[in-house]
Amino acid sequence: MNMSDMRFIMIGLVTVTIGFIVLGVFGAQFTEITVQTKEFSECYEYPENQPPIRIECDEYLQDKNLLFILVIAIISGGCISLIKGVKGKWDQDVKPEEMVGPGDKNDDGSEDKS
Repeated sequence: MNMSDMRFIMIGLVTVTIGFIVLGVFGAQFTEITVQTKEFSECYEYPENQPPIRIECDEYLQDKNLLFILVIAIISGGCISLIKGVKGKWDQDVKPEEMVGPGDKNDDGSEDKS
């Protein structure tokens, strides 16, 4: 599949942005559990208008790690796409007959009179 290098740059930027959005939206729910596991021996979930419910810390930490792996994979894919786009050779691969603008060899100073 032959894709333009500029497209790789755009795809990479969108993919990295999506990775950070996923981390921000879904990662916020794990902040409280992370603090509880570091500071206390037991973890609790605090639903609204109910008493705290004791939960298994290991299950939530496993979910947190899976989310982290997913986000790292998304951002890594975006970075790979960005690198491929930046290392592209779109300027070097332009054929002389396809060049347009000032300084091109086909420019004889005359304008098209159609």
